[in-house]
This record gives sequence, structure tokens and C-alpha cells, in this order.
Amino acid sequence: MKTQKLLSILLIIIVCFFSSCKNKTVENQFDNKEYAAFDWFNYKGKDQVFNTIKKADSEYLNPILAGFYPDPSICKAGDDYYLITSSFTYFPGLPIFKSSDLVNWKQVGHVITRKEQGNFSKMPVSRGLYAPTIRYNNGTFYVICTNVEQGGNFIVTTKDPEGEWSNPVWLPEIDGIDPDIFFDNDGKTYITHNGPPPNNEIKHNGHRAIYIWEYDLETQKIISDQKLLVDGGTDMAKKPVWIEAPHIIKKDDYYYLICAEGGTAYEHSEVVFRSKNVLGPYVSYENNPILTQRHLSKDRKNQISTTGHADFVETQNGDWWAVYLGCRPYEIDYYNTGRETFMLPVTWKDGWPTFEKGNEAHPFSHQKPNLPETKEIIPPTTGNFESNDDFSSEKLDFKWVFLRNPKDSIYVLQNSNLYLKPSEENIKQISSSSFILRRQQHLEFEASTKLNFSLTNSSQTSGLVAFQNENHYIFIGKRLNNDDKIEVFVERNALKQNEGKPEIIASQVIKSETEDLFLKIEGKTRYYDFYYKLYENDDWILLAKDVDAINLSTEEAKGFVGTMLGMYASNNHFKLSE
Repeated sequence: MKTQKLLSILLIIIVCFFSSCKNKTVENQFDNKEYAAFDWFNYKGKDQVFNTIKKADSEYLNPILAGFYPDPSICKAGDDYYLITSSFTYFPGLPIFKSSDLVNWKQVGHVITRKEQGNFSKMPVSRGLYAPTIRYNNGTFYVICTNVEQGGNFIVTTKDPEGEWSNPVWLPEIDGIDPDIFFDNDGKTYITHNGPPPNNEIKHNGHRAIYIWEYDLETQKIISDQKLLVDGGTDMAKKPVWIEAPHIIKKDDYYYLICAEGGTAYEHSEVVFRSKNVLGPYVSYENNPILTQRHLSKDRKNQISTTGHADFVETQNGDWWAVYLGCRPYEIDYYNTGRETFMLPVTWKDGWPTFEKGNEAHPFSHQKPNLPETKEIIPPTTGNFESNDDFSSEKLDFKWVFLRNPKDSIYVLQNSNLYLKPSEENIKQISSSSFILRRQQHLEFEASTKLNFSLTNSSQTSGLVAFQNENHYIFIGKRLNNDDKIEVFVERNALKQNEGKPEIIASQVIKSETEDLFLKIEGKTRYYDFYYKLYENDDWILLAKDVDAINLSTEEAKGFVGTMLGMYASNNHFKLSE
């Protein structure tokens, strides 16, 4: 009897095991012929400035996060530092980096990873998540941010910044952007932000104000009326514009309110106010701005521009450092890489903070912080580096993102390939198209991939794209032309070219016994070259040379993002955009 019972139990276990294996096999099965298969993706930085800098071992390079990483915020927890930046409608949102030495930054995840935390469907590229702040208090990490088209300002929290964050706690009372959260020594918590001028009385274009509220951590609610801290900026007689990005810090007997001023373009700067009371009144520093490049020659070589939007952190040694955004233009105010994250030390003089070389031409190398250098091997985020992804991991690397929340089953990682399912939408539409992107992190670069895709109709395409927004991109891919022949082509889209319609600027019919196609984009500041080849050991074939990529600059495309590079597939690329 016992033997029969044991045999029955064993039989049940065996049946369940094979049933489970069968279900897993079914789950892993998909028709890869319907997918565009990418075997690998290679990115290589080739900036001349990094080739010429003679950096000592005791120095670090700026920017510390190269490429589209704007509006940085930083906090310290124990002996570790955490840094986040804006992400707008890219998903997952708010990339988070960790460092023990302020120099080597490892991306450990994203803050916004679930649709219920942020739904960016139908949002233009430069909407979504603006200017977050990250802080650590009594074992909990807080991020406060603005979703400008869905709910406004919110707070998310976690005990583990490398894990999942909470769903948002919304703050409907706050009318504005760029929120900061400050934990005072007496246990009280305050939120400051940029908002419209008092009583909405606009005295000049760009007139904004900074406000403060008290916030209760237990009830997770605003518990005070709004109070004005700064009206307009440092000196209303000079009609200051776009006072924003406030952060409050406390040092000795003063509260310091640091803000960006001048707008997030060439006139950008950082200014500081102080008060003996967190609620003010705040006095402007007579030597403001403490950080700017706007007064320097626009013809200087290897310039860093548009500096501002800073956040401070104090090290365990009592030293102060600040992260801030800046740009590396190739011409006056033209940059394809977007706004990047830089870092400089902060010194205190007569009770006021000043950036070291804050108003001089910012250096690309600087003496490292006095902190033990990490022994962990971390992929570089600055300088000239090469990054190759062979898609052999079970999950996508954190550097890869989607534009807006991706649809289910948009991709499969299997057999060391990334299989991308062509969508019924295309990149000319405000939709969740099938493309997976990483940042362009250098003015000069190479991006290449190996693609395998079986075309079945003339509306389909797949390939490699350099993307700013729906109206500004350059794409190299394969398609069936009007003669039903396979061709490789380059398409450019820009509002100022071809009456704002996408145009094929180069094409070549290809004959091959394989569906494989190798594609490469070579960026040379303003001008990009486009290459292809059919076999691994072939030489690259130049398809389009010196394509003007000024349409990928923020100045031309408008908005707040930088160029993204990645893999794209669509079943309807050649239909009219909606």
C-alpha cells in the first residue's frame, strides 16, 4: 500500500515536472521570422578632446555622465552616493547611478519601472518626467519629481534604491515644476518648487517664482499654505528669467537656497540665496551667479556651455561637491548629445558657497575627490570608450530604454539575439513604436549592428536610427522598393527640410543570399556617414557621406532631450504619420 502511494506521488511529480517544462517551452516559442533579429550592437566614442587631454591618475573627466543625462540630483547614504537625472518620456524613467568615490558611476536601475508609476502614452518626447530630486532620510530614499502631463508633482520612496520604488503619492496642491524635498534637523519636512509669479501677475517674459510648503511624512500630505521665497530671481530690476530648480541645504546657522536662473540654454546659470529661517526671508548673494559660462567667448575651442541646474552634496570628509548640467556644442549652441551631467568642487567663503572655476571655462579634467577609489570594475560613463552588447544576458542592460511605455512582447532575448517585433506604428507617430535605444554620448562616435530581417511587403523596414523626436531623425535600414527589390536606404526627417516631410536621401539595391545586413552610423560632430555591408568580413560600403545631422541638435529639434541611437522595426513605416 505504501509502495503504491509512493509510486502515485512520484508519478504526479513526474507529470507536473514535464507539464511545467512543456509550458515553459511553449512560452519560449515564438515565430522569429516575424521579428527583426539583432545579433549585437556596438557603440564607440571617438571625441578628439578626450584623445588630447593628458589626464593624471589623480584626475577625473567631465562630463561624469556623458550624453543625455540632464537635471542631475545627488544624495549621500552612508558612504555611497546616488545620482538621478530627468528622462522625460523615455521608459524606464529616472535612471539611477551609484558611486562610492563620486567619479565611477554604476547604473543600478531606474526609479520609474511600472506603468502605474508613469504612463507616457501619447506624450511628446520632451514631456513626461522633469527635474527630479533624490534625498535620503532615516533609512528611506525619496524621489520627488513632476510628470508634467499626468498628475503633476509626486513622491516615490524605497528602502532599496537598486530595487523597486513605491507608486506615486501625488501632490495636487503644487502648481509648478522642479520640486525639492528638504528634511530639517527638527524633524520637519519642506517642499520647494518653481511656479508662476505671485497672483499670476507676469511682469516680464520668463518671470517665475520659488515657493515652499510644509509636508507631513506620516500622512503624506501638504500641511501648510504656500509661501513665497523668491519672486523673479536675484534682482528684479534686471528682469531675471526662469528662476527654477530650487534645492535647500543647511550649513552651520544658515539655510541656503540654490537655484538655476537664465533658462536652460546659453544664458543658464546657478545662483544662491540664504536665510536664518527655512521660510525666509532669503537674501541674494552679491557675487551671483556662482556658476555660468554665458559671458565667455562663443568661439573658444572645446567649450562647455549652458551650465546650471546644480545640486550639492557633502562628503564624509566634510568636502562639498556639486553636480550640474552642461552641454558640449560643436557650433554655437548646437549639440546633438543633449544636456549632460558635470561635477565640480564647491568651496565656502564668508558664509557663501562658490564653485571652483565656476565662472571660468570649465575644465574637462579635474582633481578627484578625496575619497577611496572603488575597486569594482564599472563600465565607463565618460571619456572615449567602447560598449558592445551581444544580447547574451537574460535582461536588457540598463542603458537600453524605450520611448514611452513599451507594448507587451515587443522584444525577446534568446540565442544571443535581440528579436524585435515590428509594430504597426512607426517613429513618425507619437506612439509606442518598436525601437530600443541608448544615448549618443559623444560628438564623434560609431554605432553599428548586425540585422537579420525577412521582408514580406513594402511597408516594412528595420534598421539603425539616430533619433531626437518624431520630426527629427536619420535612419538607415532595409526595405522592399517599388520594384520589389531589397534595398538599403537612408531616410532623414526634419521640419526645416523637404517641407517637413521624410525623404530618402540615399539608397542602393542589394543582392545577397543572406538576410543579414550590417549597418553603421559614423558621427563627426555635425555630419554623419552611413555604411552597410552584407557579410562579416566584407569592407564597409559607404552609402551616404556627410549627411547634415543638425536636425538632431536640440536647437533645431527643440525640446529637452538628446540624440538616441538604436534598433527599430515597423510593419508600417511608409504609411503617413498620424
